[in-house]
Amino acid sequence: MSRRLRVALAQINLLVGDIEGNAARVAKTAAEARDRLRADVVAFPELTLTGYPPEDLLLRPALHERVREALDRLREAVRGIDLVLGLPLREQGRLYNAAFWLRDGTVRGVYRKMLLPNYLVFDEKRYFEPGTTPCVVDVQGTRVGVTICEDIWQPGPARMAVEAGAELLVNLNASPYHTRKHAEREAVLAARVAELHVPIVYVNLVGGQDELVFDGESLAVGRDGTLRLRAPAFAEALLSVEYDVPSSDLVPAAPPRAPLEETESIYRALVLGVRDYVDKNRFPGVVLGLSGGIDSALTLAVAADALGADRVRALLMPSRYTAPMSLEDARAEAAALGVRHDEIPIEPAFGAFLDLLEPAFAGLPRDTTEENIQARIRGVLLMAFSNKFGLMLLTTGNKSEMAVGYATLYGDMAGGFAPLKDVAKTRVYRLAAWRNAQTPVIPERVLTRPPSAELAPDQKDTDSLPPYEILDPIIERFVERDQSVDEIVAAGFDRATVLRVARMILINEYKRRQAPPGVRITRRAFGKDRRYPITSGYLRLLERGA
Repeated sequence: MSRRLRVALAQINLLVGDIEGNAARVAKTAAEARDRLRADVVAFPELTLTGYPPEDLLLRPALHERVREALDRLREAVRGIDLVLGLPLREQGRLYNAAFWLRDGTVRGVYRKMLLPNYLVFDEKRYFEPGTTPCVVDVQGTRVGVTICEDIWQPGPARMAVEAGAELLVNLNASPYHTRKHAEREAVLAARVAELHVPIVYVNLVGGQDELVFDGESLAVGRDGTLRLRAPAFAEALLSVEYDVPSSDLVPAAPPRAPLEETESIYRALVLGVRDYVDKNRFPGVVLGLSGGIDSALTLAVAADALGADRVRALLMPSRYTAPMSLEDARAEAAALGVRHDEIPIEPAFGAFLDLLEPAFAGLPRDTTEENIQARIRGVLLMAFSNKFGLMLLTTGNKSEMAVGYATLYGDMAGGFAPLKDVAKTRVYRLAAWRNAQTPVIPERVLTRPPSAELAPDQKDTDSLPPYEILDPIIERFVERDQSVDEIVAAGFDRATVLRVARMILINEYKRRQAPPGVRITRRAFGKDRRYPITSGYLRLLERGA
């Protein structure tokens, strides 16, 4: 008779710093894995008890006291199932990113993460010491090895576990989302299996944490490298997979689900990022400025999908330069989504500011100063709504604008969270089209009319910027790939345009430092991914093609 070991993957949404709450979630989920799934083992994500990333909370001694207390409670509370979970472990003056294996009140094994990522958004070497030894636990006659996240991306730690006798590997993760990340993970797991000929169970965190979104998509890969299980993306899940002892392989219960198409995955990342940022920070809802343009239309749709229309409020603030169609489209967007909207024309305030400044500005031509005054009036009104009603203010700017400084400090940049901060303008249009394909909520002419800030007569974005079809690929190459001017020009772009864009990106770092956080969806967002100096002489090297 075939003997099988059932392993549950607990893909749950945790709150950083909520140690007691996270521990309660673990106990409840473990009981469900035992009673509903009849699992022998349940595995949780990396740093389960603190959430990920805890950052400098790890420097507080009181946090580690709470972790120890929570671990002791779980040892008493969870029985009848093996429990594998992550937590920070302080011992002998050193701190480790660790995994504990618990069984009926006893600690059966402790693993200390060997490879500490220190790139992109990761900063683990700031806090942790690397472990040096594998951890393999016997479960009903099957030897199971434990690794943590980065350990599976290089061959060393997994090989050490197999050399120590592991027949099955369980990898705990807090792997954040970016586009095409699922393919990278699957390729890495397939490479480890090909090297070691043992199956891997990969459990990942889900949920939003500040700028990061963890997409879940936990995986199980058989010893032949084929995918045996894929958990849902951007949703909590508790699933199980069986390890068949005679064949030393995982047995699929059903064909694994297909990955999401890229545009849908980005949209769902934005929705989850907004929902968790608002909910975990305990805001009752959000407010945003609705202009009739594509960026605010997409932001409104994301917010309504994330929170429900009753928790979203829109403010229309027309000026003397606002086209009638912009007002019509903004009203139509709010109506289509069932969102309450208010209208406050800014002309009285704009006129008052112009009158106040007229003596000082006498004889000087109008320029971006007057344009920015309008944006700042709108920022004041939106913050008034935020203060009065306790709502989180969502900004609506996109990555293209943030890259080249096409945004106003203390105006349209004012707010608490920026859903589109890492979304290039061309991608904004694709996301809006995808959302409309589900249910039409954005008027078609919003997707087809030339984009405009409407801060001056007959203004178009292309008055100040290259067309987005040219601008966005240059930004992607310069920011996300770190390509030089010469390399971008060699790819077919005009040198003068590349130099202009690169210069705008570098000189606007001071603005981005003052921007709100936003959802990260690419490999290089404006945030922890990219830490550039504000004051720098590097501009001088651009002319040389750097």
